[in-house]
Amino acid sequence: MTQRIDRQSGGFFVIAATPFDADGALDLDSADRMTDFYLGCGVSGITILGVMGEAPKLAAEEARAFAARVLARAAGRVPVIVGVSAPGVGALAGLARYAMDHGAAGVMVAPAAGMATEEKVADYIAQVCAALGPDIPVCFQDYPQMTGVQVSAATVLRLARDHAQIVMFKHEDCPGLNKLSRLRAGCRDTPRLSILCGNGGLYLPQELARGADGAMTGFAWPDVLAEVVRRHRAGDADAAEDLFDAWLPLIRHEQQPGIGLALRKEALRRRGAIACAATRAPGPSLSRLDHDELTRLIARATARPQAAL
Repeated sequence: MTQRIDRQSGGFFVIAATPFDADGALDLDSADRMTDFYLGCGVSGITILGVMGEAPKLAAEEARAFAARVLARAAGRVPVIVGVSAPGVGALAGLARYAMDHGAAGVMVAPAAGMATEEKVADYIAQVCAALGPDIPVCFQDYPQMTGVQVSAATVLRLARDHAQIVMFKHEDCPGLNKLSRLRAGCRDTPRLSILCGNGGLYLPQELARGADGAMTGFAWPDVLAEVVRRHRAGDADAAEDLFDAWLPLIRHEQQPGIGLALRKEALRRRGAIACAATRAPGPSLSRLDHDELTRLIARATARPQAAL
């Protein structure tokens, strides 16, 4: 039986890349290899068709083919969340139902870009939840740097109270630590939300200390962030932060706007997770200097004694 996300879900959910070949075609063989790689890294779950997954660049049939492939590969091993955000509620609901029929643990939805007021966000999410029905668990993605939509902690808590299927919150507002604290405190009076944090993991130790249940991001060393979360949840915050600090230069380097996705895919290629590091056009590519910098950062990170897992 498919394990579905709920209000207690936690750990490290890796945001998956979408592999392409050198000509830009979807590489489903690499999708299998990548899924096995993520599972071998000890992740708690996988999220596909997110921002890192270049979802807007996929045709509808490609998104479904990729989702079906990953879901089949990960079946019964870890929960898989499928990003279904779309301007039209009908298209969103269609992909969501397809994903759930193929074994997804839930779907991730961000507010449509351009919503100027929180009431518009609330109305949109109400329409989404009505279209999905009560049996599809929802992860609400709050990523104003991408959507341009600001949603307060109070509105997030209201949405969780009004719509029982919203069980998880993807927290990517920045700066966001005080918002995270307000969310966690508010969960004492409203239904609890699972809170997983993104932004490349840049602030993960502080987010865990503020009450996050884990992270959901696409760092090319998911085994590292999975272990950071495990150590913190086991009560050893210092050991968690020591490991995080050893890898921080690479975490930061991958989070560069504009080129970060190309760096992550190249790192995944070097780790054997995918066959080709190509991003789909229009997308970034790496120069020789970019490759050299990545090589040096990897060498320095892996040489630090405190970086060992």
